[in-house]
Amino acid sequence: MRIVSAGQFQLKREVDYGSAEQNAIVKAIVSAVKNEGDAALLNYTEQLDGMKLAPESLRVTEEELRAAYEQVEPSFVSAISAAAENIRAYHSRQKRNSWMDLQPDGSILGQIIRPLKRVGVYVPGGKASYPSSVLMNVIPAQVAGVPEIVMVTPPATNGKAGIDPYILVAAAEAGVNEIYRVGGAQAIAALAYGTESIAPVDKICGPGNIYVALAKREVYGAVDIDSIAGPSEIAVLADDSADPAYVAADLLSQAEHDEMASAVLVTTSEAFANACRDEVQRQLAELPRREIAEASINSYGVILLVDSIEEGISVINQMAPEHFELIVEEPIAYLGLIENAGAIFLGPYSSEPVGDYFAGPNHIIPTNGTARYSSPVDVDDFIKKSSLIYYSKEALLTNGETIMELARREGLEGHARAIEIRMRKEGKAGNE
Repeated sequence: MRIVSAGQFQLKREVDYGSAEQNAIVKAIVSAVKNEGDAALLNYTEQLDGMKLAPESLRVTEEELRAAYEQVEPSFVSAISAAAENIRAYHSRQKRNSWMDLQPDGSILGQIIRPLKRVGVYVPGGKASYPSSVLMNVIPAQVAGVPEIVMVTPPATNGKAGIDPYILVAAAEAGVNEIYRVGGAQAIAALAYGTESIAPVDKICGPGNIYVALAKREVYGAVDIDSIAGPSEIAVLADDSADPAYVAADLLSQAEHDEMASAVLVTTSEAFANACRDEVQRQLAELPRREIAEASINSYGVILLVDSIEEGISVINQMAPEHFELIVEEPIAYLGLIENAGAIFLGPYSSEPVGDYFAGPNHIIPTNGTARYSSPVDVDDFIKKSSLIYYSKEALLTNGETIMELARREGLEGHARAIEIRMRKEGKAGNE
C-alpha cells in the first residue's frame, strides 16, 4: 500500500456500464425471455450454464430444501438462524405506520403505507456463494409485509452442478420457499416480465455479475431495482491507539471480495501507517484469496496521512465510503462529524464483518460515493406510500379561490374550473 498525503488522494471510479458487446448480449437475452418465456429461459440456461432443464424442474422442491440441511454443518444452521434473528430484530425497528390527521375544518390528510406485493431476490453463484445476502435481501422485505418473495439462483455454483446447499438452507431459514434454479440476465428478465413458470415481480434486488447488473438496468421501469452496485469499499480512520493487526485484517476483509475492491486507511500517525502497511503484507501472504486481495491492494489500496482526526473525517465525508471504521480514542465523540458513510463502525471491536454477518444492520450498502445521497437497504425499500386527501366542504369553500388563483397562474383553466363548479353549486360564484 502506498502512503500519501490527503491532498494527493482521489479515488473515484466510474460505474461499470459494460462494453457495447455485453450490453448487446443482455438486450438480446432480455428481449428473448420477454417475448418467448420459458423457451428462451431454458435455452439460455442450457447455453450459458450447461444445464438442460425441463420447465417443471425449474422450481426447487421442498424435498431439495430438506435435503440441503443434510449437506451442511449443524453449526452453520445455528449461525444463520442466530444472524436471521438479529437482522429481523434490527429491521423491525424501521417499520412505519400509516397515519391520518383530522383538521379542524373536517378535512383528513394522511399517508397510507402498503408493502409491495411480490419481490424477486437474485442470489449469485459463480466464484462464490453468499448465504448472508439471502438474509439481507429477504428479511427487510418480510418485515415490510411483502406477501410473496421469490428467489432465483444459478443452477450451478463454483462450476459444480446444483445449487449451493448453504444458499438453500439460508433461504429456508429466512422463510423463502419459492426458489428457481435460473441465473444471469435471463433470470432478471424472467422476474421482470414473467414466463409460464415464473410470475413477474414488482422489484428485483440482490447482487450479481456484470450481466446481471446490466439486465437490472435494462428492465428498470418495468420493475423497480435496488441499485447498480459498484465494487466493495472500506475506509478506516485510525490513530496510534489502534492495533495495526486489527486494521490490516479489516482492510483485507474487503480487498478479498474482488480485484476492484478498495481499502483505504486514513491516519494521523506516520509510524502507525508504516506498521499497518507491513502488517497488510504479512497477513496477505497467508490469505487463501491472496491473488484477489493482492490485486485490490495494489490497485486500490492506499494510506492517507492527515494532521488531525477532524481532517481525517473531512476526507471520509468527501469519499462517502461504503464501510467506515473509526478506530480512535473516544470514537463516539466524533460521531456527529460523520456525514457521508454507508455504515459506520465505532471502536476496535466493531470489525466490518460484524456488520456483514451478524449484528443486524443491512450489509447491502451504497458504493462509489453514493452514500452522499443514498442509504443501506432497509424496510422502506419494500413499501410504497399513497397520499390521502379527504377535503371537507368547509375547506374547499375557504380555500377554493386560492386554489383557482394558483391554477390560472399556471395556465391550467381546466384545473380552476374543477374547483369553480363546486363553489358555484355551494353558492359561491368563484372568480369569474
